[in-house]
Amino acid sequence: MEIFWVIVALVGVALIAAAIIIARSNRQLPPAPGPEAIEGPEPAEAPEPASKPPAEAEPKAETEVEPEPSVPAVDVPEAPKSRFARLRRRLASSNNALARALGSLLSVDRIDEETWDDFEATLISSDLGVGPTTELTEALRKELSIDGVSDPGRAREVLRSELLRLVDPSMDRSLKLDSPEGQPAVVMVVGVNGTGKTTTVGKLARVLVAEDKTVLLGAADTFRAAAAEQLATWGERVGVETVRGDEGADPASVAFDAVAKGSEIGVDVVLVDTAGRLHTKVGLMDELGKVKRVIEKKAPVGEVLLVLDATTGQNGMTQARIFAEVVDVTGIVLTKLDGSAKGGIVVQVQRELGVPVKLIGLGEGVDDLAPFDPEGFVAGILGE
Repeated sequence: MEIFWVIVALVGVALIAAAIIIARSNRQLPPAPGPEAIEGPEPAEAPEPASKPPAEAEPKAETEVEPEPSVPAVDVPEAPKSRFARLRRRLASSNNALARALGSLLSVDRIDEETWDDFEATLISSDLGVGPTTELTEALRKELSIDGVSDPGRAREVLRSELLRLVDPSMDRSLKLDSPEGQPAVVMVVGVNGTGKTTTVGKLARVLVAEDKTVLLGAADTFRAAAAEQLATWGERVGVETVRGDEGADPASVAFDAVAKGSEIGVDVVLVDTAGRLHTKVGLMDELGKVKRVIEKKAPVGEVLLVLDATTGQNGMTQARIFAEVVDVTGIVLTKLDGSAKGGIVVQVQRELGVPVKLIGLGEGVDDLAPFDPEGFVAGILGE
């Protein structure tokens, strides 16, 4: 019995000793890691969103390209050679008076005196003019039998030949863009308001850009508030700069500044848009002469293009004569030569002024201006 209690006592002492040893060991060990310590390595990677969060990286890229939308897109103008082919097709499908007269002559079975009288009257109404009408009628009478058109093909060839002679393919229709070393070629564009003058300047800039020429625009129409803005918009579309002044500024001063800047930056051509003067206002017309004289203190004016509305007929011819007296017109631009125009004005204006039609416009499209081609014009009038 005593042995039992001895064993119990030894076991109790052993348990107490073991408890004391464990307690001391716990005091010497570092504290057990908590949840923050266990996940400690992850915070080193977690800060990445704070320094470069994916959501914030994209706006930085957008900020870099943000200025691009403010730069206007630059058009690529149509090549001049393809323009007239398109305009010729439009001319062929038009219903102008000259085309009707020629079509009527070719469609009759018999040409008698009444037919010739009607033909002659229609030609005059087409703004061909009395002199050219008489010449054309007499030439056709010699070639075509009084008894009728026995060979329509032959009649058409005669018509084509005589019309081409009247339009005069021998005239030099190229734009004079040669200039002294270090100076731009200068083109002044004049005409009455409403003829499409400012629009023509913008379209002409497109023609020249398509020919790989560098261009500068001068907005010397300072009396019409919207003119400079309109011209600048045309220029921006093809990457061409516009020099402009304040509303009411001296037109000659703006024109001079444009040519001076053109010389400074080395452009090929400076196009100067002038105010659309009323041709009955002598003082205002004289100011156009002043603009030309002031420009020529900086560079010679190689071209003075007169813009005429082809639908105005005899009124347009009156304008042409007076403008020619003031600024020595070197070429004609005929606008609106579409179905409502009288195509004979091409012949009459050349006869009247002794200068060629150099450009024509058919329609409102931005590329509806093209160098005038006599053979193509005649073919269009004949519906070919």
